[in-house]
Amino acid sequence: MTWHEIERAQLTQALLDVAPEAPTLCEGWQARHLAAHVVLRERSAVVGLGIAVPALSARAEAAIERLADRAVTDGEYRDLVARVADGPARWHPISWAGEPANLVEFFVHTEDVRRGGGPVPARELDPDHVAALWSQLVRGGGLRLRGVPVGVVLVRDDGIRHRLRSPRAGHGTVVVRGPVAELVLYLFGRGTAADVRVDGDPDDVASIEAVLPSR
Repeated sequence: MTWHEIERAQLTQALLDVAPEAPTLCEGWQARHLAAHVVLRERSAVVGLGIAVPALSARAEAAIERLADRAVTDGEYRDLVARVADGPARWHPISWAGEPANLVEFFVHTEDVRRGGGPVPARELDPDHVAALWSQLVRGGGLRLRGVPVGVVLVRDDGIRHRLRSPRAGHGTVVVRGPVAELVLYLFGRGTAADVRVDGDPDDVASIEAVLPSR
């Protein structure tokens, strides 16, 4: 199995471990909404495009809400989660997108469910799993910082570091430290539930905190 397939299985189990109305880290979404999002991301052209095209976001949200509303009972919810486990429709482009499109997506959503009710112990991840997450973070993490004026350097808990972006004129650089899994969560907007530390000049820290708040 690939790492994103393993992470899909983890997400499926996390969803099964909670009730349909369980809170998640996605503001306004219960577990049933998150499951509906995953299913429609892989089976609906509108929802898939709505993630990237702002003009379609309202239609995508409405579709997610409708599907979530049909997963209120335990049986309905389990049927919806079974569709998460089934994976994408064969015709959908995401079915061949592999690790770049799916690994971080499923990892973050698994943690959205696990941590939605409050702090929980971090999962123990295989070193190769961590390496795969780090690879995706190095490749695409900078895209999460488009509204951030400061430079950003990531420092893993084993000391490995990577500069994601250089500062704009008049700004310095902040250093974000933590385990790889927590750095992923931070850069994907879950910093208030992630175990990271942001160091730098107070004004620079305030600049990034305005976009990506941490604990």
